[in-house]
Amino acid sequence: MESLLGITAKDCVILAADSTTAHSISVMKHDQNKMYKLGKNMAMVVCGEAGDPAIFGDFMQKNLSLYNIKNQYALGPHGAAHYIRRTLAEGIRSRRPYGVFLLLAGCTEDEGSSLYYMDYLGSLAKVPFGAHGYGAYFSLSIMDRLHKKDCSREEAITIMRECIKEIQHRLVINLPNFKLYCVSETGVEEVEDEQMQE
Repeated sequence: MESLLGITAKDCVILAADSTTAHSISVMKHDQNKMYKLGKNMAMVVCGEAGDPAIFGDFMQKNLSLYNIKNQYALGPHGAAHYIRRTLAEGIRSRRPYGVFLLLAGCTEDEGSSLYYMDYLGSLAKVPFGAHGYGAYFSLSIMDRLHKKDCSREEAITIMRECIKEIQHRLVINLPNFKLYCVSETGVEEVEDEQMQE
């Protein structure tokens, strides 16, 4: 029932995640934060089976912080993506797999803006835009049509608004609230947008 969206711009990555948590036919929360900050200029949005996103998000946050302390440098988005992918792949081969889907965003001077698409099987792809959940059925075609490689932050936010509007209009499941995040070289910030709330 959840939806995650991500799109790259020239100097940042815009992430969006609905803030609904549901179990079966019941809505449990309308204000769930699905974003995990992994570094100064890196974040991921996570969804999946009940409990797994929170556990996995915290686990990755703490392990990447520990890696930074032990090795005296932080992993960039490319390295972090492969570290997370390996954790997911090892989990699927154990008795305790993580049932999570995620989008990892990072923006560095060396790598530029990058977005990584991962699922519970440990598959990994660097993509210009991506989506997980039921919202992907409605948003991927919009992103494919409107996304440009060198689009600005404002253009990326406008594309994200279009996707969210389409999800809220056409998806039979009610996802009234979305949170937007901007990941840039200067840091990770929440984009305050009254238009995202119904």
